[in-house]
Order: sequence, then C-alpha cells, then structure tokens
Amino acid sequence: MAERSLEGLIDALRRLPGVGVKSAQRMAYHLLQHDREGAQRLALALQSATEVVQHCARCHTFTEAAVCSTCSDAARDAQQLLVVESPADQAAMERSGSYRGLYFVLMGRLSPLDGVGLADIGVHALLARANDGLVREVILATGFSAEGEATAHVLAQALRTLRGDDGEVLTVTRLARGVPVGSELEYVDLSTLAHALSDRR
Repeated sequence: MAERSLEGLIDALRRLPGVGVKSAQRMAYHLLQHDREGAQRLALALQSATEVVQHCARCHTFTEAAVCSTCSDAARDAQQLLVVESPADQAAMERSGSYRGLYFVLMGRLSPLDGVGLADIGVHALLARANDGLVREVILATGFSAEGEATAHVLAQALRTLRGDDGEVLTVTRLARGVPVGSELEYVDLSTLAHALSDRR
C-alpha cells in the first residue's frame, strides 16, 4: 500500500512542466523524509486553489472572484487591450509596471501538430471583447516562438476586420523584439539583432 501511495505521489509530481521521473522521485522522497509539514501545506494549498481559483469572466486570467481586480479597476485604460498567452505572461507584464490598459488571456497558442486550433485558445471571445465599443488598440504579446508568431499573425488578420461604432478600424500592434538590456551586441543572436534594427524607433 505504501509503495502504491509513493508511486501515486511521484506520478502526480511528474505532471508539473519540466519534471521527469528522477526529479519527481527526489521531490517525493524529500517531502516524505524531510518535510512532512511542507507536504501537508502543499496538499492543502493545491486543494484550496483548485476549489477557489477560476477564470475571470472578462479577460480569462486566474481570480477568486467572477471578475478579476485588473478588469474591475476603473483607473485602467479600457481603450488598450493586451493579448497574452497565459496568466503567467500577464503577471510578468504587470510586474514590469509599464502597462496600464486591460488584458485578454488566451488559453495557449495555435499548435496544429498538437491539435490546438482557434476555438481552443478563445479567439471568438477575444473578437467579441475587442469589438465592445471601448477598445481602440489591441497589442499582441504572444511569444516569439513559431507557434506564438503564427498565433499573432492569425489574430492580427481577424482583428483588423473589426470596426468601432464610429467606423474606425481597430489598431493592431505587435510587441517589439529587441536587444536585452545590459547585453553586448556580439553575443546577441542574429535574428534578435535583425528584429531590433527593423523595430527601431
């Protein structure tokens, strides 16, 4: 019975991204041998989060309320809508302190090989949100992987067909790529250099 419980714990830990069999075993043995209190806290925190945390009805990020605090904040600029792939990406943007508009969180990115299409990432909900009469600019902040670029391209095409109540075409922009702060040019990859040059301001 104990072996079965241990195997179940290891198998559960393997569900975490980037965790293989060996890492899951190390974590399981550590928690059971050295930190039983931590294991209990982890179990309770996971149970509580899965019961309480839900998706915001407006932007789809994680929240405990029907509408998240960002969407409820009247001081945010409702004319700007920044589209990200995940709640983690939204949190990263918020930590930067450089954006004061609203968000729309896709549930991933297009990946035909994995069977992830437009409906799976919430494109219809995005188009409805962007066409609410308030939004004037949609900023596409998907990743710069092949899938992220393809997602941005498809979204841009769909969004540019929308018009506001005043007949104005929606402005669609893409997050710029550039040279990381503090880096030396000789060590930056050629693709990043090329994009930094073309996206110069």
